[in-house]
Amino acid sequence: MKATLLGTGTSQGVPVVACDCDVCTSTNKKDKRLRSSLLLNINDKNFVIDAGPDFRQQMLREKVKTLRAILLTHEHVDHIFGLDDIRSYNWVQKNHMEIYAEERVQKAIKRIFNYVFASFKYPGIPKMELQKIDDAPFAIDGVEFVPIRCWHHKLPVYGYRVGDLTYITDTNFIEDSELVKMEGSKILIINCLRKEKHLSHFNLAEVLEIVDRIKPKQTYLTHISHALGKYDDVMKELPENVYLAYDGLKLEL
Repeated sequence: MKATLLGTGTSQGVPVVACDCDVCTSTNKKDKRLRSSLLLNINDKNFVIDAGPDFRQQMLREKVKTLRAILLTHEHVDHIFGLDDIRSYNWVQKNHMEIYAEERVQKAIKRIFNYVFASFKYPGIPKMELQKIDDAPFAIDGVEFVPIRCWHHKLPVYGYRVGDLTYITDTNFIEDSELVKMEGSKILIINCLRKEKHLSHFNLAEVLEIVDRIKPKQTYLTHISHALGKYDDVMKELPENVYLAYDGLKLEL
């Protein structure tokens, strides 16, 4: 399994529009962050977790020619607004795109992309095949995905475990029963917004508590805001085997 961090930024990305802070004006490419998304290549098939507004740019950058399915964590704009750009895959693959999401998220997709599901199909619109998921593990072409229920303030969201990799984003609380599902992960990719406490996202101290509990071999921080600091500075502060992720980072299991 190969994993590529397509984007590692928050809903605003980094640099933030109209911001002149040290991070947003940094010349280090690792401080430039598109909206958070993950590409998994398993058995020569590509899966993407979340398709935000930068989806098109990310697919072009990584030269992703085929895409088996998209899995969604939740319905916020920075995680679904790239779905219109599946049209190219519809054309190339001559098929609908399978999109895996829980029922509430599916309802949001049908509302936001109402033209996709309208009785009149305008020529060239995306073709989506919504697949409903819940807390139960599910498989796509023999690849098992384990949903992990997390909380984004009061909004329930999903993280996913695939083999020895766990991906968690937009979360500030995970119940003990769900943390158990993450134990034994060789790689943990988890959101870390900033150092100060936040209403709906983990801060650095909270992430390190989880790392200490489940003890993954390697941890990569994602969904990073400009408030966390510059890549080079933050890396010096992190404990062993905990790393700041960056756009384009490739991991292999």
